[in-house]
Amino acid sequence: MPSPSYLELTAVNSVARRIAYHKTDAGGEGETQPGVVFLGGFKSDMEGSKALHLEAWAKATGRQFLRFDYRGHGQSSDEFENGCIGDWADDAVEAISRLTTGPQILIGSSMGGWISLLVSRVLRPRIAAFIGIAAAPDFTEGGMWAEMSEAERETLMEEGRIERPSEYSDEPYVFTKKLIEDGRDHLVLRSPVSFAGPVRLLQGTADADVSTETALRLLDHIEGPDVRLTLVQGADHRFSGERELVLLIETVEAVS
Repeated sequence: MPSPSYLELTAVNSVARRIAYHKTDAGGEGETQPGVVFLGGFKSDMEGSKALHLEAWAKATGRQFLRFDYRGHGQSSDEFENGCIGDWADDAVEAISRLTTGPQILIGSSMGGWISLLVSRVLRPRIAAFIGIAAAPDFTEGGMWAEMSEAERETLMEEGRIERPSEYSDEPYVFTKKLIEDGRDHLVLRSPVSFAGPVRLLQGTADADVSTETALRLLDHIEGPDVRLTLVQGADHRFSGERELVLLIETVEAVS
């Protein structure tokens, strides 16, 4: 596995901050097409199947491609529990602004879909298209907080954190008071989201983490001339089987 490069951010309280990333430069015909940025999910990293499959495709086709880890994720600095939606959205804006050139297609997986919507507000002129894979906007409120028991809510407010087991890691998910409260400052489904370019939402019907109802709500919420939802029978939240990866590449090529 090649070592990542690092984007140095402004230090806070003399503590260095940096974002780990891998970047593929455009070449040949790919220089005239939009770049592609992959934005990962909650507590995931840039070494997942979808990100690596996209990178291999980008290298084969000469497309500019960027994958990176938010702070507290993967190989980037800081601890996961210190972060929140606003921080990770800032990381994405910083990485895209400083590491890419020209128009970009944002591919947001799970939480990355929410982050992509926030990024599009800041970098709107540069966003050529958005592809959401099991996009999970506002999940801290509509998912985490809504599903907590009263006892869990009290513990969170008093102690600042709670833990829940994860299906994807031996380490538990840690939900913090900061994450919940910051999430409320960044909700995107409370007002219309506009996109001038193509929007494609990919959703598996066997996804146990993000429901098809969430995908339909997002579909109805986005305003634009070309917004489509594709439901894939039997695909789960990972959306990383051979069939799903083929569909992902076809979707990128279709909106390029």
